[in-house]
Amino acid sequence: MPVLSAVVTLVGILCALNLVLTLGVVKRLREHTRLLAAARGEPSQLEVGEEVGEFDTTSTLGEPLVRDLLSGPVLFGFFSPTCEPCRDKLPRFVEYARQEPGGRSSVIATVVGDADGAAAFVAELSDVAHVVVEESGGALATAFRIRALPSVLRADRDAEGRYAVVDDDVTLVRPADLPA
Repeated sequence: MPVLSAVVTLVGILCALNLVLTLGVVKRLREHTRLLAAARGEPSQLEVGEEVGEFDTTSTLGEPLVRDLLSGPVLFGFFSPTCEPCRDKLPRFVEYARQEPGGRSSVIATVVGDADGAAAFVAELSDVAHVVVEESGGALATAFRIRALPSVLRADRDAEGRYAVVDDDVTLVRPADLPA
């Protein structure tokens, strides 16, 4: 019996190690996908100064979200419940959005995936953002040319009145959060 217990314990440890290594490989593949896209000259999202494509969608609460009706800076976040880096970044995004000037009205979060799988993300984001759930290639992801998740951008009207990206790499750290 002690031999059987030892074998089962060893198999359990090997399975746990396999899981950790597999998650590491998946994370590394995501990084490589982003690097390859950049090397081919294909950014993983719109860059600073590029105009946001048109979109006309509805939030989970039935609020209409239309590019041409937006005024002022808006923080956009793109996440997926099947993405480990998204799960890691989501709490920081929620905390950052909670302190956003303009409050909930100046934050739009997109959860890429099916409604059932997105429910936990929607619940976490609903207090701080207008939340949209869409499949891959949905209206908002297409408007921002999102090819990698998570992505956090800020857009605003430029001097010509175009709605364009003003920050394509929002750090989710406010000056007050920085160590002195």
